[in-house]
Amino acid sequence: MRLSEKDKEYLERLRELVDADVVWIERTLNQPSRFVLRGNYGSRVEERFGLTRQGVRWRFQRLFNDLYVESFAVLLFIEKQLGAQYRQDALIIAHERFALRQKALQNHSFREANSYRGKDQD
Repeated sequence: MRLSEKDKEYLERLRELVDADVVWIERTLNQPSRFVLRGNYGSRVEERFGLTRQGVRWRFQRLFNDLYVESFAVLLFIEKQLGAQYRQDALIIAHERFALRQKALQNHSFREANSYRGKDQD
């Protein structure tokens, strides 16, 4: 699954707030574990994200617990079936694709067709 432009903007804002120690991310200790966004109360967070507090939590849940963790679950399943010998090659391919996308974003016509419109980076 690909990230939307809104997802990308959310992650950029989240990084700024995590770097400023306004919010932080924790893993719960109960089973099954999950990620939780802490410190997300207050008008500063809502203003920075441009979302309600519930909207901030919903997007965090979707990105971290649905997409991020589930992506690793898929990888673990594939590696359980076929072994982990393809992992390094998969990482190399992913890095190559990312670099190619960054290079293509320099081309104006590609940027117009890019699903991540609005920014010049992935």
